Amino acid sequence: MSQRLLEVENLTIDIPVPSGMLHAVQGLSFHLDRGETLCIVGESGCGKSLTSLALMNLLPSKAIRKADKLILDGADLMSLSNREMSDIRGNTMSMIFQEPMTSLNPAYTIGNQLMEVLTRHKKVSKDQARDRAILLLEKVGITAAGSRLNQYPHQLSGGLRQRVMIAISLMCEPDLIIADEPTTALDVTIQAQILHLLGGLQNEFETSLILITHDLGVVARIADRVAVMYAGQIVETGTAEQIFNSPTHPYTQGLLDCIPIPGKTKRGERLGSIPGIVPSLVGKKTECHFASRCAQVHKECKSGTVEIKPAQEEGHAFRCVLSAQQSIENYKVSETL
Repeated sequence: MSQRLLEVENLTIDIPVPSGMLHAVQGLSFHLDRGETLCIVGESGCGKSLTSLALMNLLPSKAIRKADKLILDGADLMSLSNREMSDIRGNTMSMIFQEPMTSLNPAYTIGNQLMEVLTRHKKVSKDQARDRAILLLEKVGITAAGSRLNQYPHQLSGGLRQRVMIAISLMCEPDLIIADEPTTALDVTIQAQILHLLGGLQNEFETSLILITHDLGVVARIADRVAVMYAGQIVETGTAEQIFNSPTHPYTQGLLDCIPIPGKTKRGERLGSIPGIVPSLVGKKTECHFASRCAQVHKECKSGTVEIKPAQEEGHAFRCVLSAQQSIENYKVSETL
């Protein structure tokens, strides 16, 4: 069996708006192996969630999705009909949405929503679906699982609703789970529990995971590989160790500078920040998207499209006119100032 589960090559998402064409996602390429965790990280509005919706074919009707390659376990997702795609969603790949209260149907019980997933995709009886639902509710740490089946979403706390969403995503033992900021609406304690739960379930069910987040603390704890997005593009990709130990793109460096470090960041000391604002993605841009905010900007940054290129280590790549060595050296100098 091939280790490569998902291949994405040159994915673009364009959305027509009154002021022109919004190029929300521009030329994304990445892959995911079986059992691997890929974290897609970046600030709000960079295209992370749209990327996940593009994989699931759940984009808004006006959005235009294109890709040279969008392959899941040998199936070409770009060529599938709506019916064929519906057979894959919830079965081969599942999604945990950001806000469980709006993702769960308030008119149906938890049990109905869990069991529907299994009976839609597998030839099982209602009793078998019920047993599977109870088993997975217990797996995700929900006590008295049998009695919970008759409850409605509004009767559960935010943490319990998110656990139910995770159980729903596992009903058909999918090869891939996409989690779109699954801990954003939860308090810190519940966040840690959900992340620990996802990691444990992933190992148990041998599932691949794409985790979309803007929290680098989450990335450090759970990621095998990381893709850093900015203004619709991947600006750096590599293993978690490469991204945190050798950040090469100025944007990645800026993100890491914003994180307080215990024992190093002094009390009352100003935290790092990235000046400026994200550029508009309406219309064509013929320069580095980060140029207007970059402390290392050069004339070449504004003279043409900047392509992603290999960094110093295998599997590590970044989008910058500087060499990897130049960028890292400039970053080290700025840290000492």
